[in-house]
Amino acid sequence: MTQTTGDPTGLHRVLDRPLVLPQAAQRLDTRRDLWPDEVRIRVEKLNLDAASYRQLEGTHTAADGSVDGAAVRRAVLDIVAGRGKMQNPVTGSGGMLIGTVEEVGPASPLGLAVGDRVATLVSLTLTPLVIEDGLEQWDGMGEQVPCDGYAVLFGRSIAAVLPDDLDPDLALSVMDVCGAPALTARVVSRYAAEHPGDVTVAVVGGAGKSGSLSLAAARAAGATRTIGVVPHGDEATLLTDAGLADTVVVADARDPIALRDAVLDAGGPADLTVVCVDVPGCEGGAILATAEGGTVIFFSMATSFAGAALGAEGLAADVTMLVGNGYVPGHAAYALDLLRTTPGVRSLFERRLAAAAGAAEEAR
Repeated sequence: MTQTTGDPTGLHRVLDRPLVLPQAAQRLDTRRDLWPDEVRIRVEKLNLDAASYRQLEGTHTAADGSVDGAAVRRAVLDIVAGRGKMQNPVTGSGGMLIGTVEEVGPASPLGLAVGDRVATLVSLTLTPLVIEDGLEQWDGMGEQVPCDGYAVLFGRSIAAVLPDDLDPDLALSVMDVCGAPALTARVVSRYAAEHPGDVTVAVVGGAGKSGSLSLAAARAAGATRTIGVVPHGDEATLLTDAGLADTVVVADARDPIALRDAVLDAGGPADLTVVCVDVPGCEGGAILATAEGGTVIFFSMATSFAGAALGAEGLAADVTMLVGNGYVPGHAAYALDLLRTTPGVRSLFERRLAAAAGAAEEAR
């Protein structure tokens, strides 16, 4: 079957046969010419998702702990050239980007205009992408990737105009994970309506980007007890200083008993457990840390969803498990508002951006 008409999901850009959706495709058509409902973006920066970058970095780390940034850069270039999109073949994940609207098709429903500076709120795993500068401005160190090239959005894509009051890198970091706080708030609001004054939320990876926003969202939505789980003391200090959790605990999220006990000792089990870490093997502990009848939200792309389902079955755990799909209506505006109004969130984001810039400079 040959796709001869445009489709808002982007099927007309899929080169695989039989036809699949763009995210599942092995290769996308990256031609510059637009179909009527498409938008072309001049790319300024890619933001690789944490799981993908961690995998690439780990693959190209020497025995002495040094990262071969040039090899990481080549790996990203090879992926994009080979697939027509940025989709890590190991993690299956991608990230998102910022850039400037270059051309708008006459039937585009996205409400964008030429010259708008935007962040895409759809994954790079389904976004046709061409890199034209060989990533010459990126040393392979860090998730934010300066880039000159173009990307194409479909009729059902999502993009947000970058706010004037925030540094673009800061806004990009927030928008990269903006689905997490919005979904957390939705679930907590339901629990708070049913059990006012008695809602416990645990966030695994609470000092990270999605974790800190989720803690802030949980508190704003009516959580009465928030527990932030972090992997070591430095992260605990960061999260404690930010004041986003009622209790901060240190535990290896890959150790199910350690995670369960840490949350129980902090006042759990949790009515809602939010998993925001980018390492595999956290499913069992999250399930054990959650009360019967509770909910687990998995936001990490490192999650084994088969492992989560079979693990809950094997533990006879009556928990609802949700996949954080990155989209909730109004999620970008909500996350940006949390950043603006919650000093602890902003301080964590700014410290992480500064640390990443310092590490990259040191590596050079």
